Amino acid sequence: MSKKLNIGIPCSEANHVCDKSQYRESSFWEKVKLNIHLLYCKACREYTKKNIKLSTIITKSKVTCMDKKNKECLKSEFEKALKDNNVK
Repeated sequence: MSKKLNIGIPCSEANHVCDKSQYRESSFWEKVKLNIHLLYCKACREYTKKNIKLSTIITKSKVTCMDKKNKECLKSEFEKALKDNNVK
């Protein structure tokens, strides 16, 4: 009985591995399978290209997050404004 080497993966799995690779969570074997899949799948190549571009833009951006105290303050002001403007 011979073992068949299964290196073909469906597009959904290829996209999942692409996402994992962006965060350095994919294994070596997953990366190999992804690269083989990308050789013959144009749609997944485009997905990977766009995913890399998006990740690069987010990484290079200088966006800062609001701290927890300010978030809570904003939330309470928003809820108060909703209550005050509630049409009965």
